[in-house]
Amino acid sequence: MSHFATGRPDSSEHAPYYGKYIQLVPENDIIQAMALQIEQTLGFLRSLPNSAGDKRYAPGKWSVKEVIGHVSDAERVFAHRALFFARSTPGALPSMEQDDWMKAATFGTQRLEDVVTEFELVRRSNLCFFRQLTEEAWKRRGIASDCEFTVRSLAYILVGHERHHLEILKTRYV
Repeated sequence: MSHFATGRPDSSEHAPYYGKYIQLVPENDIIQAMALQIEQTLGFLRSLPNSAGDKRYAPGKWSVKEVIGHVSDAERVFAHRALFFARSTPGALPSMEQDDWMKAATFGTQRLEDVVTEFELVRRSNLCFFRQLTEEAWKRRGIASDCEFTVRSLAYILVGHERHHLEILKTRYV
């Protein structure tokens, strides 16, 4: 089956806040971007020493492991929304409050390599999902966090969100 997102999303396909993530993704082939990104990100994350996992760039900021865990959580949420919308499920989906989620998460107690492996598996699973979508499914819309999104925009947000946090890891943590 063909995998194509039929072009880049425009501003009518997502909440304004998410435009900053979409801007980080200049590629037109979002599937290829996802596939290449996972290898690049894993290369960086797996190069970190185990001792880097608990590092924070300032008091009260998330640790490296917590940032990676947050990226996995957010990726799950974006893909979950995309799944519901692609399958034409009616009804609005809830928002995600990242700080509340982090308080309930256990990333800080896990080994760095386990948090990285979880991220890898989440991305590879989502890549399989996005690859099988039809042109029609990419264009479907739904409501999440009281805003309308297309499946296509969620794929771009997913990639851009990871890029945003990877840059933070590279510039503030290591």
